[in-house]
Amino acid sequence: MANKMQQRAIHLNLPKNDKLDIEFQNLSFNVPFGKGKKEILHSISGKFKSGELTAIMGPSGAGKSSLLNILTGFENAGTSGTIRCTGQDDETDSKVKYKRDCCYILQDDRLCPLFTVKEIMNMAAKLKLGYSVSEKAKELVIFDILDTLGLSNTMDTKCSRLSGGQRKRLSIALELIDNPPIMFLDEPTTGLDSSSSLQCVTMLKSLARGGRTIVCTIHQPSATIFEMFDHVYILAEGYCIYQGKSMNTVSYLSRVGLHCPQYHNPADYLLEVANGEYGNFTEKLAKFSTETNFRMLEPSDILVTEKEPCKDEHSKKTTVLIQAPSEWYKFQILFQRCLIQLYRDWTVTQLKLVLHILVGIFVGVLYMNYGNDGSKAIKNVGYFIVSIVYIIYTSMMPAVVKFPSEIPIIKKESFNNWYKLNTYYMAYIMANMPVQVVFSLVYTVISYLISGQPIEVMRMLMVFGIQTIVSLIAESFGLILGTTVNPINGTFLGAILTALFLVLAGFLMLFSHMSKFMYVLSYFSYIAYAMEAMVQAMYGFEREQLPCPPDVSYCHYKSPTILLKDLGMQNSNYMYDLLVLVANLIVMKIVGFCTLRRMIRKGI
Repeated sequence: MANKMQQRAIHLNLPKNDKLDIEFQNLSFNVPFGKGKKEILHSISGKFKSGELTAIMGPSGAGKSSLLNILTGFENAGTSGTIRCTGQDDETDSKVKYKRDCCYILQDDRLCPLFTVKEIMNMAAKLKLGYSVSEKAKELVIFDILDTLGLSNTMDTKCSRLSGGQRKRLSIALELIDNPPIMFLDEPTTGLDSSSSLQCVTMLKSLARGGRTIVCTIHQPSATIFEMFDHVYILAEGYCIYQGKSMNTVSYLSRVGLHCPQYHNPADYLLEVANGEYGNFTEKLAKFSTETNFRMLEPSDILVTEKEPCKDEHSKKTTVLIQAPSEWYKFQILFQRCLIQLYRDWTVTQLKLVLHILVGIFVGVLYMNYGNDGSKAIKNVGYFIVSIVYIIYTSMMPAVVKFPSEIPIIKKESFNNWYKLNTYYMAYIMANMPVQVVFSLVYTVISYLISGQPIEVMRMLMVFGIQTIVSLIAESFGLILGTTVNPINGTFLGAILTALFLVLAGFLMLFSHMSKFMYVLSYFSYIAYAMEAMVQAMYGFEREQLPCPPDVSYCHYKSPTILLKDLGMQNSNYMYDLLVLVANLIVMKIVGFCTLRRMIRKGI
């Protein structure tokens, strides 16, 4: 089946998967530990061949994940040694090609739950293959891959409803679209039952027979699964204690005096040896493995401290008709994906829209006719602060709580070259911006009209503009928190910081009553600028005196000028406040991208 899929891919002008081997020599990895460093991998060497299914095994803490991260290029700091990717002619190439030739399928299946199998495959095909392959050809490739992996009956099933084995196979199917010659998998059988695990390994072996180099970590396979691996690489305490065919492990261990009991799973026995249950044989096995199993690289090929991926001449001779899609094309696909995701996530769209309508009505009734009442002018300012705080919390908290669930998906897709991080970030911003605008418009119009604010288009637009920018700033602030701390801490910090900004906004404590120190701090509160701008929009720009109800003998604030003076906002300027808020928004977006990039680079 794997060969059939490969032939179909070539027929559709997809790039042919070059047969590439991975060789590494004297590979070491150190991490900071206290005041010094701790060596995780100790000058290990090995070779993983194309057409073979290789398993990296070992007990917890042996260095399996570290080796996999280094081979995939995800971990670079603290590494030394040589990593080379060789083809028929054994020539070198850039790191860019090595990264393009590899894909990394993670232990946890990071799939968007709101899309069906067919939809997520279509999006992956567009991002990977671009417009140089026709839509019909993409459909044939998708159908062929899903049919090969036994997922053709789940095409209309949402990812959230797939079983563990189906999710694992879908993760592999997504990466097979551009037919990578090298595939790395981290614990592909974790969370699967014995039957699903066997199916998964059988599928991986079939894919390897198609000419791919497939390397995976696995913790404790059954005897049946262990025998299916063409090559096993056993680690213990950062040393390689065996590398070779799985069928030869028992005879190999017997040569050093370790005899596996009859009917005992060789994989279990290997792990028992690696854990030291029969004595410490790690250094002895590591030395014996190096002397008997590893074919050393030529001295002229050795380069220390730098990983230098390479390619084979076959890739030069193969005519590849696939043109990598531009980032602009990827931006359009991601923009559409974000819009669909927003539409289907009812908690951040439908529910939020209903809440904005209901709360807009509630706040409007609460402050009904306050906007044109001279006796209630100071209370009407409370309408502004309530509106600002409501907009902030409803924009910030979804980003704090929901966006962290997107980060694992972004990590996987950006690391596997689906798109650049800045492309995704721009698509996310552009998709969310019109949603925030619509929500702000709905709340503003409803609450503004019911509360009796002046029926002047310009003043309403000024209030709407401020509330929209505040919502975008709050969303950006939530994104920063969501990419810096966990959702629980983010919710706590977001609430506390918003409360502090609110105190400095100039209403709970008037600017004229603040100490010099507190007044200086108010310059760092974007709520203060929003408050000033909204007060100016309502009571500035030479607004006429407010009517005083007949049953009220004296209206102190019927003159808007007096209100502005008592609030300490007589010298404020709407355009200045607006520009400061826009500057805050830009800074927040930039900081949000930096924190997101930092989170992505921290590790998969």
